[in-house]
Amino acid sequence: MMATNQYAKDLGHDTTMCSDPKVWFPMRVTYSRELKVKAELDRLSIENFIPMTYKVVDAYKDNPQRELVPAINNLIFVRSTQERISYLKSSNEVLEPLRYMIDQTAQQPHTIMTVPDRQMENFMRVASKTDNSVMFLNDETIVGKEGKRVMITGGAFEGVTGVIRRVKRCKRVVVEIEGVASVAIAFVPVALLREV
Repeated sequence: MMATNQYAKDLGHDTTMCSDPKVWFPMRVTYSRELKVKAELDRLSIENFIPMTYKVVDAYKDNPQRELVPAINNLIFVRSTQERISYLKSSNEVLEPLRYMIDQTAQQPHTIMTVPDRQMENFMRVASKTDNSVMFLNDETIVGKEGKRVMITGGAFEGVTGVIRRVKRCKRVVVEIEGVASVAIAFVPVALLREV
């Protein structure tokens, strides 16, 4: 049985008043089953995104291989309604491992975290790169919390907005979804940065 609007409100986020009720939910996936969950969401035509990166596997063997793997363990972004996700979590065994993330900055307790479309599109422009032009960060690799907000005005990342942060002793443009994920662009010429 599908959740009612009141049930969706009780879960912390009512998406029924939007012109497009679908929103992006950053979600945890237990036991590193994110690729299995992604395959099922793809099968159901539910938009989703997992940041991927190449990592060397079997590094100690004679012929080490590079393999495309999730860049951030146990994380997937799902664009749908909360009502539909909650229904699928309870009725689809493959999607049961999905877990909502709680917005720690929200005024209301137990508010489920969502990401605005525009912010998500900005993040995906950078996080969808699987080459050396980007690096995924954890809190330990970012030094300092303050920085200028900039827009990249040319090149492969034209139109992307981010914050200047010191990462591994260099200033880089970092695109982040606060409390969820951060990705730094390896190099952007200063001439292509405009403060916003």
